[in-house]
Amino acid sequence: MPIQNSFLRLIYILSILSVLPSMTHAADLILVRYGEVGSEKPGLIDPQGRIRDLSAVIEDITPNTLADAAMEELAAVPLTQLPVVAGEPRLGIPLTGIGKIVAIGFNYIDHAAEMEVQLPAEPLTFMKATSALSGPFENVVQPRGSNKLDYEAELVVVIGRQASYINEDDALNYVAGYTTGHDVSERAFQRERGGQFTKGKSADTFAPIGPYLVSKDKISNIQNLSIWSEVNGEMRQQGNTADMVFGVKEILSHLSEFMTLHPGDLIFTGTPAGVGDAMNPPQYLQPGDVIRIGIEGIGEQRQVISSPR
Repeated sequence: MPIQNSFLRLIYILSILSVLPSMTHAADLILVRYGEVGSEKPGLIDPQGRIRDLSAVIEDITPNTLADAAMEELAAVPLTQLPVVAGEPRLGIPLTGIGKIVAIGFNYIDHAAEMEVQLPAEPLTFMKATSALSGPFENVVQPRGSNKLDYEAELVVVIGRQASYINEDDALNYVAGYTTGHDVSERAFQRERGGQFTKGKSADTFAPIGPYLVSKDKISNIQNLSIWSEVNGEMRQQGNTADMVFGVKEILSHLSEFMTLHPGDLIFTGTPAGVGDAMNPPQYLQPGDVIRIGIEGIGEQRQVISSPR
């Protein structure tokens, strides 16, 4: 894991050089939580790609951390006051206190086409259980009875302010930042066990997120980022957020009609073409398979599929 984390961090820094001139913007942050499971500490990534310890400033990265004022206060702390974290610690879920996970289906034009479904007239919405959350480098555990396990690379929006009945023009003001997500899916559970998306999306370890929470101000155009996945070294998905049916602003405005979004809520925004279920023949994940997922300027993650418990 240390080599892997070092490599991923290097690739990440190289991928965002164009949007990382310095840490001078009021809320220009890359936040992480590092350490053993259950004992994670808050940190941020400095311009050299090193973890700086935030423990003396905040207890953890929680929904309260995500308010604009709180993010600006963190960004204003001089880096020289924050110790560099030694070694290559485990990177976990980049925030805690997540209230709900909302996801959008068939939200890339090419993915809807490969799944042979019509483009939705409005965002197709389902929920993922928060018990599915896991770190970006943890194993994905195949559920018992699973035989159609699939991968989906997704941009995840992290809500920073309470949102209800918001306008599209104001929607990004309610965003704290973005992270990388893997919407792991069991297609048989999804389609053959009562027709419920949630059943096929909510098993333990089915929602890896991270490793970074990138503040919204670091991304100049959220609707123009490359997004990809590979399985066992073979590139499978190569998309761009420009190809979303409904962009982030539309999604947030729409969801806020039906539920109040709270700080710390996560919105999975859909996946581009290239999933295993759409291949001919389908290529479902098996124990031992290695999946890598990445989003331009936001970060990469890696999981290994493990056998049912």
